Amino acid sequence: MTFDHPLLLLSLAIVPAAILAYWVIQRRRMRYSMRYTNIDVLASVAGGTHWRRHLPAAIFLVALAALCVALARPHAKTMIAKDNATVILVIDTSGSMQAQDVKPTRLGAAQNAARTFLKKVPKHMRVALISFAGEAQIAAPPTDDHDLVRQAIDELGIFDGFGFGGGTAIGDALAAAVQLAQRPPQNGGSTIANRSGVAVQPKNKSVSIVFLSDGSQTRGYLQPLEGAARAKSAGIPVYTVALGTPNGVISPRFRGFGDRVIPVPPDPATLRAIAAATGGKFFNAQSAGAVEAAYKKLGSSLGREPGRTEITYIFLAGAAALLLAAGLLSALWSPRLP
Repeated sequence: MTFDHPLLLLSLAIVPAAILAYWVIQRRRMRYSMRYTNIDVLASVAGGTHWRRHLPAAIFLVALAALCVALARPHAKTMIAKDNATVILVIDTSGSMQAQDVKPTRLGAAQNAARTFLKKVPKHMRVALISFAGEAQIAAPPTDDHDLVRQAIDELGIFDGFGFGGGTAIGDALAAAVQLAQRPPQNGGSTIANRSGVAVQPKNKSVSIVFLSDGSQTRGYLQPLEGAARAKSAGIPVYTVALGTPNGVISPRFRGFGDRVIPVPPDPATLRAIAAATGGKFFNAQSAGAVEAAYKKLGSSLGREPGRTEITYIFLAGAAALLLAAGLLSALWSPRLP
């Protein structure tokens, strides 16, 4: 804990002074009681047990200490939202995401987890959404309008699946996310030139990619680690989620397939390697609860950095509650003449 005005903590000296004053007053009361001859009346006036007589005063002193600390404007170390932070959600929408080993389906669980992610991130953080199967497409550009991203999440899979953009292009999807992260802002932005003379966007340490897939690469121009290399070069960490169980299967009912069952196990090794190469973190989610927990954790940590937040209000609220309690107890336990 740190303080804006640490010298004001010297006001805490009031507390031992108040304790001394209270002790002196109690001593004077004891001398008065020794001169009082009617013991029965004295006992009824004193009332209550020994600790009950002193508890309201003790609570008052704690409240006084809390007020003194509040004067110094205390701050606690916490995670605060970064300026201009952006998270790009990349979600696999290939046909294998219809497997039901994760309930209700892999895609349904991913959508629910992405909605939870939006609830956890800072309100002003920019979020983008890319869906991919055989190729990647931008479902929502980077925006702080989380309702727009939520609508895009709801529509995932409507136009994907077997027969339309089938396959899993992990490397291309990573490259698309990096390219989206490096787009100049609409209101302008600076660029720099590399040795080849090609203008490139400066590295943005406030961009992260959350990448979810349930299978191994089957399509695309870039291999997964080639896409990861682009993210690493751009300074963008990739947090990967491998969704599904090794026993996951789908039963496509298209001409030529019949009732054939196709195994669709996830590829955690590849996604783990992507996270390790880019400085991200890997999550292995074999249930709806696991993918929900992964996105909840990421939503509570991405787009934030260590900082300070003022907690003066906590001490003020605590002092007010303690003063109220001291007053109520004093009125309840105060001695009364018979």
